[in-house]
Amino acid sequence: MAAAPKPEELSHPPMEQLQELEYCINSNPSWAEAVSLGFQHYVLALGTAVMIPSFLVPLMGGNDKDKARVVQTLLFVQGINTLLQTLFGTRLPTVIGGSWAFVIPIISIIHDPWLQGITDPQMRFRSTMQEIQGALILASSFQIFLGYSQIWGLCSRFFSPLGMVPVISLVGFGLFDRGFPVVGRCMEIGIPMLILFVLLSQYLKFVQLRKVPIFQRFALLISVAVIWTYAQILTSSGAYKRTPELTQRNCCTNKAHLISSAPWIRVPYPLQWGGPKFNAGHAFGVLSAVIVSLIESTGAYNAASRFASATPPPSHVLSRGIGWQGIGVLLDGLFGTSTGSTVSVENIGLLGSTSVGSRRVIQISAGFMIFFSILGKFGALFASIPFTIFAAVYCVMFGLVAALGLSFLQFTNMNSMRNLFITGVSLFLGLSIPQYFREYTMIAFHGPAHTRAGWFNDFLNTVFTSSPTVALIVAVILDNTLEVKDSANDRGMPWWAKFRCFKADSRNDEFYSLPFNLDRFFPPS
Repeated sequence: MAAAPKPEELSHPPMEQLQELEYCINSNPSWAEAVSLGFQHYVLALGTAVMIPSFLVPLMGGNDKDKARVVQTLLFVQGINTLLQTLFGTRLPTVIGGSWAFVIPIISIIHDPWLQGITDPQMRFRSTMQEIQGALILASSFQIFLGYSQIWGLCSRFFSPLGMVPVISLVGFGLFDRGFPVVGRCMEIGIPMLILFVLLSQYLKFVQLRKVPIFQRFALLISVAVIWTYAQILTSSGAYKRTPELTQRNCCTNKAHLISSAPWIRVPYPLQWGGPKFNAGHAFGVLSAVIVSLIESTGAYNAASRFASATPPPSHVLSRGIGWQGIGVLLDGLFGTSTGSTVSVENIGLLGSTSVGSRRVIQISAGFMIFFSILGKFGALFASIPFTIFAAVYCVMFGLVAALGLSFLQFTNMNSMRNLFITGVSLFLGLSIPQYFREYTMIAFHGPAHTRAGWFNDFLNTVFTSSPTVALIVAVILDNTLEVKDSANDRGMPWWAKFRCFKADSRNDEFYSLPFNLDRFFPPS
């Protein structure tokens, strides 16, 4: 008869750090490996940087040259914001990229009757961009105030491991419509990309070259190079000549027209589209996207800290990061990127996929963003990668981040009916409510909020289309009102509380202290 299993064999004790992570936030791989990993993060960040302008610029009346310039500008500002965030913000290894949360209020600006009344497309593009710039500049002040006043840090006192689970999980799960639905638009490219990436990063991850797990570290670069070449062969052979326009856009390597439209060398500069125009209604609509982006970023920062083997960011560090993110939105407005900023979820997933959470790697990737945004033709070459290839990678990256959010459940008591109720309801409503808003919009061509006050419509439609935002609202309210008195241990607060204050854990100083001894002038509060 087999011996009875030992208690430690029946369950896994909670662990603050993930297993198999080779480099944490402060440890660095060799320079050659770090540069290669930084370039890999740059390639992954190209997806959103190209998709958002490719969607918005034609609606604004812009041509291919305008689209190429906006993509260059977005990448340039993205690099600057990433450097600022990793140096002076949370200091976590996070890429700060363009945000889809701003699309709803920006489309509302684009459809403003007086802008639609401009007959000259180039004039309409510039006027629309100036309106977007003004709205971003005004809305950024709210995020800057929330961050540097420490108000967002005070709000984080109501968070718990239980409340963070649905927020972090839906930062990944909430982006499901950018995964396989986009892969399905070009199956012959998307499916091989997904299979090859999983094969290299998981099944062949123990294959080493000079003691480096070459396939795990560089699965993205290898698989993108192989499938991109395959897509180029299909395009050059004329496989898509008689296919619908949508298929060509998602499969062909030459449909973005970025290479032919981009200048050889161009340095983006502030107010390049003209002076910003300020409209209170537009700014209030964009304000809703600012709120959504800071909530999504809060979940993303907690995810990044776990993939980087750092402690959860204390409230002071979180506020500092939100403040710098607000400055990032301000820069978006000054330079004219057509959207605001948030933490790039796919790049957080890449931290876990490569087992490298080094801050230096992300800073190197920011250098690539700035460099290739100035050298327009070379940057446009990489930006011509079909969207379907990125979507296949998103299926893995978003899933990794979502699973990381679920890992916070180990610090809570999931035998508690209270915790099961809060987790289940917040996860379900975080998916169901935004799906209702999206389906309603597709049928009626406007959101469920449809009054004469456009700013009010933008505010509600933007907030309730975001899965992490809905999950935060539901989870935090339930977690702080339902049987609170006797549930501290069940919620995971004994473990979570020690990370609220900067000086409560000695590791915080190692992970989050500012460089150049700046903590002397900006001491943790």
